[in-house]
Amino acid sequence: MPNTTGNWNLDWPRALGGVAIEADFRVSPEDFIVDELAAPTADDDGEHVYLKIRKRGANTNWVAQQLAKAAGVRVGDIGFYGLKDRHAVTTQWFSVWLGQKGAPDWTQLNSDEIAVLEVLRGPRKLRRGEHVGNRFVITLRNVRGDRERAASILECLGDGVPNYFGEQRFGRNGGNLDLALQIAEDNARVKRSDRAFAMSAARSWLFNQVLAKRVALDCWREPVPGEPLAEPSGPLWGRGRNPATAELGELESSVTGEWASLSDWLEHCGLQQERRSLILKPEGYGFEWQADSLQLTFALPPGAFATAVLRELSALVNESGANIK
Repeated sequence: MPNTTGNWNLDWPRALGGVAIEADFRVSPEDFIVDELAAPTADDDGEHVYLKIRKRGANTNWVAQQLAKAAGVRVGDIGFYGLKDRHAVTTQWFSVWLGQKGAPDWTQLNSDEIAVLEVLRGPRKLRRGEHVGNRFVITLRNVRGDRERAASILECLGDGVPNYFGEQRFGRNGGNLDLALQIAEDNARVKRSDRAFAMSAARSWLFNQVLAKRVALDCWREPVPGEPLAEPSGPLWGRGRNPATAELGELESSVTGEWASLSDWLEHCGLQQERRSLILKPEGYGFEWQADSLQLTFALPPGAFATAVLRELSALVNESGANIK
């Protein structure tokens, strides 16, 4: 395995010819708006309270802690569909298990960071990945570069982009991958939550490596011999036989073989082999130029990353001045 600890290359091949512009990303939370699609199923007799909350500049876990404190329950009694970005304005559903307890005055939570928009009752805890998807409204500021080439890329984004896991999955400077290597190679003992982050990062890394290879070979849009699904897919590594065979099986084995310690470790973590589509197609896609800014709107399924769409078009400079690949 290459010695990449602390120096992970998270800049995977692009499919549409490389970036055409550079722009400032998330100058303010309002530049990154995320709304969950569809409400959970309500039941007036349910033991869970569902709260539709708009948060600004706050992370999901912090909101969950505020809900638990207000309701007098454990943080483990709080559910939600997925983690949402802190540097954003997001609307998402939370669940609070109250049983037969009375509900607090939820409006007391309202602040500059939290707004309670709707309250329902429901039968079960909300869990990650169970929602329909998310709709994004993203504004890129101070756009500079080749707008003519950007226009041609913008016309293609709605047809689909490589479904890479975003760099945030891997932690700052690939720290979650460093941790995965420490566990896989040195049997390092870590907290359960840190181990979960490491497993997710390692699995995502192997998938991105396979996808990057197929993008480089220009065979990511169409099935190749040995494809186990009707659409092009890549491995989410785990226990069991890889269902990819023939040409694709050889390609995936050659890529994952370079990271044998990670793939071997994942096989012993209790995870089962799964597949993930190589193609991410934004729904309801549109864009609009606004002087020196560009606004994009689209919806994505759970588990997809908006930055996978943006990176095909633009180099993104975040609020700290760092480039997001």
